[in-house]
Amino acid sequence: MIKRAEPVEIPIDGVLDLHTFQPREVRELVTDYLALCREKGIFEVRIIHGKGTGQLRRTVHSILSKNPTVQSFGSAGDWGATTVQLKR
Repeated sequence: MIKRAEPVEIPIDGVLDLHTFQPREVRELVTDYLALCREKGIFEVRIIHGKGTGQLRRTVHSILSKNPTVQSFGSAGDWGATTVQLKR
């Protein structure tokens, strides 16, 4: 198990790349990131999860489907990213 010594700072700009995070971090990270985007007035978010086996994409979609602030989500042109529309 790898533990991070310090929190990782990521820009709140509407693009979240999950490649550098552990799977156990994804649920909290995606939820918190979407909340911060809404606070900053960003209502369209791109989540980059990669293609791989599709497990991370399924996890992200599961998180999004249960989040009451998500209006809609879908493929961002390929299977490696998901576009999210947040409620205003």
